Amino acid sequence: MAAEFPEWMIPPRPTGWEADDLDHLPDAPRHTELIDGALIFMMSPQRSWHSRLVENITFSLRQAAPDSIEVEREMTVRLDKKSRPEPDVLAARVPYDPHRTRYLPEEVVLVIEVVSDESADRDRSIKPFKYAQAGIPHFWRVEDEDGSPAVHIYELDVVTRSYVATGIHRGRLKASVPFPVDIDLESLVP
Repeated sequence: MAAEFPEWMIPPRPTGWEADDLDHLPDAPRHTELIDGALIFMMSPQRSWHSRLVENITFSLRQAAPDSIEVEREMTVRLDKKSRPEPDVLAARVPYDPHRTRYLPEEVVLVIEVVSDESADRDRSIKPFKYAQAGIPHFWRVEDEDGSPAVHIYELDVVTRSYVATGIHRGRLKASVPFPVDIDLESLVP
């Protein structure tokens, strides 16, 4: 017996899914991404640690960001025709728009992925590669080290279109780019 798929899971064209199709999937799970034309959605429950950390990083960055920068959580970035990942947090140089459903790479100055078991490979290899290829200047990856966040910071090498590690922050995160931040990492999770 063949399994029946919901209608929203059937690609709208023989060539598969495209980035703009995500705006027309009303029945898809909440955190649906598109990576190389494949729909990806979170299947496992989100850990409270992850949720709290994303929420508090978003708040801390909003407090630190200049007026010209918008900080969002869980919004997609249309990297190209076949990829529209959803970083946990992003910062963009655009005015707030309540109707926005996605950002473009040239608008984004920072993407942050908080690694979870379900998304570890994508967060550590696939997404950073794609973000760098799209020209996003800064990437932060947050790892859970025995309940404490460790923030791995990368900056784009524009010649090679790849990220270069600039530091690992534990306890306190102080950075000057893409805008000055000073965050007590231990205060982000109880």
